[in-house]
Amino acid sequence: MSLYEELKWRELIKDVSDEDKAKKLLDTESVRFYCGFDPTAKSLTVGHLVQVVRMMLLQKYGHTPVVLVGGATGLIGDPRQTSERKLLSLEDSLTNAEAIRIQLSRFLDPRKAIFVNNYDWVSKIDMISFLRDYGKHFNINYMLSKETVQSRLEVGISYTEFSYMLIQAIDFLHLYENEKVYIQFGGSDQWGNITTGLELIRKIHGPEHNALGLSSPLLLKSDGTKFGKSESGALYLDEELTSPFEIYQYFLNTADKDTATYLKTLTLLDKEEIELLIESVEKEPEKRIAQRRLAEEIVKLVHGEEALNDAVRASEALFTGDVKSLSERAFKGLSKTIESFKIHLDKSLVEALVLSGLATSNRDARTHIDSGAIQINGEKATVTDKILTKADTLHNRYIVLRRGKKKYAILVFE
Repeated sequence: MSLYEELKWRELIKDVSDEDKAKKLLDTESVRFYCGFDPTAKSLTVGHLVQVVRMMLLQKYGHTPVVLVGGATGLIGDPRQTSERKLLSLEDSLTNAEAIRIQLSRFLDPRKAIFVNNYDWVSKIDMISFLRDYGKHFNINYMLSKETVQSRLEVGISYTEFSYMLIQAIDFLHLYENEKVYIQFGGSDQWGNITTGLELIRKIHGPEHNALGLSSPLLLKSDGTKFGKSESGALYLDEELTSPFEIYQYFLNTADKDTATYLKTLTLLDKEEIELLIESVEKEPEKRIAQRRLAEEIVKLVHGEEALNDAVRASEALFTGDVKSLSERAFKGLSKTIESFKIHLDKSLVEALVLSGLATSNRDARTHIDSGAIQINGEKATVTDKILTKADTLHNRYIVLRRGKKKYAILVFE
C-alpha cells in the first residue's frame, strides 16, 4: 500500500488540490510538507492529534515535516463561525508558541523535523508592502466566497480576521520559496486558507508551480458532538491541564461507531491490527478490546509508557479498591475525574462523608460506617468517630473514600 493509499484508508484526506501531483510527491519523492498550529492556548488538544499523527506517518515514509507555530497568525485570529476571537498579547502569543513548539517536538524526530515561527517573517512586513505585494493579488469577491468568511457575514467580521487568510497565504509562499516546502496539510476547516496560499503561489510563480494542498475531515463523534470535549471541557496534551488518566478514560469510553475512525486517524497501528480490532467491536463489543487498545496507544503516544501504566492502574483501582499502590501522578489524574474535596486535617470521618456527599447526614454517615460500607484507602472503616490525620493520607495528601462498590470521593488535604 502506497503512502497516498494509506492516507486515504486512514480517512486522512478529504480535499486535495491535485490528486495526480499528490500521488507523485507523496509516493515517489521525498518532500517537505508543513502544518500550522496557532498558539491560542499554551497547549494543543487531543483534537490536534489528527495532524500530529499524519506528520508522524509522513516522516515515517521519509518526508520532512516543517512545523509552523503561528506566533503572528495567533495575534490575528482564525475566524470562528460564531464571533470574533479575543486578541492575544504579543507576549502571550510568543510564550504559547514556544510551549507548543516544545510539545510538538516530542512527537517528531528532531534531527529530521524543522520548526519555524511565522512571527519571524510576518512581523517584518510593513503595511504598504502587505497591501501592494500581497493584497493586490486577491479580489474581494474571491475572499468573500471562502466558507470561513461566509459563515460570519451575518454577525459581522473585522478586517483583522478577514485578513487572516492572506497571512496564512504568505506563510505558504514564504516556506515554498525559502524552505522548498511543497505541501500544506490542515483540517478541512482550513481548506479556504490552504487554497488561498496556493492561489498566491500561482499568481507569483505561474501555473506550473509544485505546491499542493491537502485537508483531512474534521473529527466529530457519532452523536454529532465535538470530538475531544469532556464534561470538564477540552482535553489538552499538557499533563498539568489534562491528566493521562482523563485521556485514558475518554478513549476507553469511545462509542463503538467512532472506534474504527479513531484507530485509523489517531494511532499508527498497522492496518492488519486495526482491522482485527474493528472486527472485535462487531463480534464482542461488550469486551471493549478495541477501545482499550485505542486508549493505551493514545496515552502512550502523548505521555509515554510510565503514564500509561499509571492510568491503567488507576482505572483498575476503581474496581478493586486497591489504591495504595498508585503513584502521585495517578492520584492527580483521579482527583480531576472523581469528585474531590479540599479539606484540612483532623476532620472526622463522619464530617468528611457528609462533605463529600457519600452520606446525607451525620447519622447517615455513622450508619454506613457501622454497616461496614465505608472504606478508607481500600480498607474497611471500623471506628465510627475516627479522626482523619496525616497518617491516613497517601503521598501526604490524598485519602480515597469509598461507599459500597461504586461511590468514590477523594479528599485532598491542604
